[in-house]
Amino acid sequence: MKFPDVRGGRINRARLQRDLARYVAGRPGRVVYGAHDLVSGVSLGQGQHRNDIITASGAKVDILAALLRRRSGRLGEDELDLATRMVTESDNDAADRLWARVGGGGTMSGFYRRIGLKETTPGPGKYWGGTLTSPADRIRLLKVLVKGGRGISSRSRAQVLSLMGRVVKDQAWGVSAAARPQDRVALKNGWTPRPFVHNTWAVTSYGRVHGPGRDLLLSVQTDQQPGEGAGIQTIEGIARMIGRRLDTLTPTVTRRCPTNPTF
Repeated sequence: MKFPDVRGGRINRARLQRDLARYVAGRPGRVVYGAHDLVSGVSLGQGQHRNDIITASGAKVDILAALLRRRSGRLGEDELDLATRMVTESDNDAADRLWARVGGGGTMSGFYRRIGLKETTPGPGKYWGGTLTSPADRIRLLKVLVKGGRGISSRSRAQVLSLMGRVVKDQAWGVSAAARPQDRVALKNGWTPRPFVHNTWAVTSYGRVHGPGRDLLLSVQTDQQPGEGAGIQTIEGIARMIGRRLDTLTPTVTRRCPTNPTF
């Protein structure tokens, strides 16, 4: 029979956290992340409540979720086209138009409160890309999308996750590095130069990696990066390490049943 190996899991978790901390310490800029597996209940993170890093295009999922809630889950043909381009192609013009239709930052503040995001602040004015968030809040958003509740219908949740699963190939980097060959990925990334912050970049990625025995929600945010590529490399390094070693955090041991049990 198989039983949980609690001690082994604790040892492996400590080793993974140590290795992740060493990796992050060796990377440029600021790096924070959070991870939660819905199957095992395992959570990991470093700086996961830090909420002063912009999500850039990661906010486009927020815009869509808020719009669907406002429209009771039913978008017209024009809005559906804009939403598809906004999420799958990261079209900024589409995001501008839907940000305005949803009501801008004022409406988004109320939306965040209603769905339980405590560490997210919408960008000022028309600048949705300036939305500040934390890895913990990205995980909360993903939980709502996957598990439901908070006034977002199952139809709306399915629509958002479907579009996140159809992101164009050249934008499907990031937390997808945690995936095994049989896993499915739904994600949204953000990346933007920041000329007024010493000519650095902010690069973010969050999403769901779902397959046999796991349902991993993962968010990695970086800023003050020397370039887009450096941020992507950091995000994928963290995702890959977590994806490869997640199963080791809940190991089991096999014990033989006695052949002549005593009663």
